[in-house]
Amino acid sequence: MFEKILIANRGEIACRIISTAKKMGIKTVAVYSDADREAKHVELADEAVYIGPAPSRESYLVMDNILQACKDTGANAIHPGYGFLSENEEFAKRVEEEGLVFIGPKHFSIAAMGDKIASKKLAMKSKVNTIPGYNDVIESTEQAVQIANSIGYPVMIKASAGGGGKGLRVAYSDKETIEGFSACQNEARNSFGDDRVFIEKFVEEPRHIEIQILGDSFGNVVYLWERECSIQRRHQKVIEEAPSPFISEQTRKAMGEQAVALAKAVQYQSAGTVEFVVGKDQSFYFLEMNTRLQVEHPVTEFITGLDLVEQMIRVAAGEKLGFTQDEIKRDGWAMECRINAEDPYRQFLPSTGRLVKYSPPPEEGGVRVDTGVYEGGEIPMFYDSMIAKLIVHAENRPAAILKMQDALNQFVIKGIHSNIPFQGALMQHPDFQSGHFHTGFIANHFPNGFKGAEIDSGFHDFFCAISTFIHTAFLARAANISGQLDGHQFQIPNEFVVVEGENGKQSYTPAVRNVKSEVFEVNIANKNFAIQSNWNPGELIFKGTVNAHPVILQVERFGLFYQLCHSGMQFNAMVMSKSAANLQKLMPFKAPPDLSKFLLSPMPGLLVNIAVKKGQKVQAGERLASIEAMKMENVLFASQDAEVLDILANQGESLAVDQPIIQFN
Repeated sequence: MFEKILIANRGEIACRIISTAKKMGIKTVAVYSDADREAKHVELADEAVYIGPAPSRESYLVMDNILQACKDTGANAIHPGYGFLSENEEFAKRVEEEGLVFIGPKHFSIAAMGDKIASKKLAMKSKVNTIPGYNDVIESTEQAVQIANSIGYPVMIKASAGGGGKGLRVAYSDKETIEGFSACQNEARNSFGDDRVFIEKFVEEPRHIEIQILGDSFGNVVYLWERECSIQRRHQKVIEEAPSPFISEQTRKAMGEQAVALAKAVQYQSAGTVEFVVGKDQSFYFLEMNTRLQVEHPVTEFITGLDLVEQMIRVAAGEKLGFTQDEIKRDGWAMECRINAEDPYRQFLPSTGRLVKYSPPPEEGGVRVDTGVYEGGEIPMFYDSMIAKLIVHAENRPAAILKMQDALNQFVIKGIHSNIPFQGALMQHPDFQSGHFHTGFIANHFPNGFKGAEIDSGFHDFFCAISTFIHTAFLARAANISGQLDGHQFQIPNEFVVVEGENGKQSYTPAVRNVKSEVFEVNIANKNFAIQSNWNPGELIFKGTVNAHPVILQVERFGLFYQLCHSGMQFNAMVMSKSAANLQKLMPFKAPPDLSKFLLSPMPGLLVNIAVKKGQKVQAGERLASIEAMKMENVLFASQDAEVLDILANQGESLAVDQPIIQFN
């Protein structure tokens, strides 16, 4: 077994690998860039080596620096995690040539599966189901149209070296094929330096289901069941679960056996994933093979009881798999939500900055949090947006959803925005709960972006009741610390009004408290709510029962307003006495300042380009500026014809959200 492992990665996956290595008694070496000097993975490792500036192309992607760090620290092996160099054939080969061990598949396996055209041909040769299509390089748009017609619309145009949703288009006509072919070529050339494109049949209402496989150096390969990854946004996975709520046992077995056949064909050694697209009739077709550890591997670990990182290390050290296919269990249901630093209310734009508050739910009772951050730490703009992975395990799918809802409602992140409200809304959605979804679920149900989960009348009254309880608790605390004389204590009123609404349009909901009850009882819209809780003013998490049903939500006070967040819903309200509410109705509304003549930064990031000059006349749709953060470039365009009055920010400047960049006449 290895004495020391270097982890060629950062963030939560580096921390995850360190955890297993420590359990196995193996020392670890972390590598870090300028942006990660005080990162969690650096603190957790036994040693840490600086490898370069913050941009990944100057640090985590520099093979020479990582190999030198390995030599300098005497590490025996390198674990690449996922992303960065994890599927780089050249890096795996160089590691082997240096006399070190690459904790992953052999370089020839990576090469065989890294090219989508070559991997599809190999899959066909291995008798793995493949989508009808044209697997050779397409030379022209005319040829692309001819092929699309021979396959039958709709078709999918894909870059051979693509990944992460780049270099991919769906076409339903000759016109869309011509446009999509050119766009894919350009995008692939710019992103991957490889403009080869192929075409295949587009499976309608597709599900994305992948098979986890594990192979050793003795020719043994097993599959560890499947993961359902169909809840995606722009081809990026959002929720993963195991098993799939859709496929039958027969389909599950067939997919697993085909995944094993493909892995054996490339002499696969290590953990890997064979991805399939599955039609609504349960027909399934090979998509690609990921020759690395997947982000969503914890859901497989929960249902099988296996530590996949440990298995990778043991296989790399030359050990045989310690179990056969028949011995792999499938216990209960697991789900994973990716917690990302992005603002769901602003089209999921990146959100960077300091984690003022970071309080994940307790890791107990089937709840697990994999993370590489800590309270007070920085979320840098140079890497991907994932803060943590929240994973739950329960006896069945409904129980797993309930557990995930409770865990999300307890997950507190302040200082930056996160996608927790969106994840909560997905868990609450009836189609997700019933298992009736496909890869277009988010695009279909949230076509105009996310505005928050809808608050129906039942939840509205529930929030009014909780707000009244919270306000009463604040009043009681104020009375308790005010130093009043006996017989002159402040009397908490029995009647309140919950005031909510924006832009001068406010609604008023009466709330009547029953002071004779031993528990807190309040009547909202002729409905009684009995609330029991040990919550104290200032606590961010409210736990209790409402009419004997357990409730968890987040509470924050902003001046006179209370903000309640629960399962993607956000309720903002003031609670007042009747007389104060009557006065509130007379208050004039102060409109916010008119910012229509300014171009504002929609996200924190680096201003990489300003495309206009002072005094220049611009037309609607003209490029104005571009901002970069977390591997994403956001180009800003003029919404109408205008003249540039002033440039308010400098190229290369770090911008805050809503910071003015350009002022117009």
